[in-house]
Amino acid sequence: MVGIVIVSHSAQVADGTVALAGQMAGPDVPLEGAGGTPDGGLGTDAERIEAAVDAADRGDGVIVLGDLGSAILTARAVTEDREGVRLVDAPLVEGAIAAAVSASAGLALDDVVRAAEEARTVPKF
Repeated sequence: MVGIVIVSHSAQVADGTVALAGQMAGPDVPLEGAGGTPDGGLGTDAERIEAAVDAADRGDGVIVLGDLGSAILTARAVTEDREGVRLVDAPLVEGAIAAAVSASAGLALDDVVRAAEEARTVPKF
């Protein structure tokens, strides 16, 4: 199953997004948060992101979503040379939910990435 990592400047935002996506997708999806700094402050930490990617990796790939510019830059530095790990340009919460539901359905990495990316599109009613 594809794993999902949420990178945020805030541990509360990362953990809350993981909890919400997990409630929508079920307990089997490997979801990991990498928020805040080791001392509990705001910011991002490369070692936390790397540990989260390792924990979410079940062999089918991992997608990483970030909240703000420097979180995305830190995540890019950690993931750019890792095979099967994709940094996805998607809205954090909506992308995480779409990815988690897609992963829970057993979709492949490319399909989970696409679901997260398409979450930024506002439906027309």
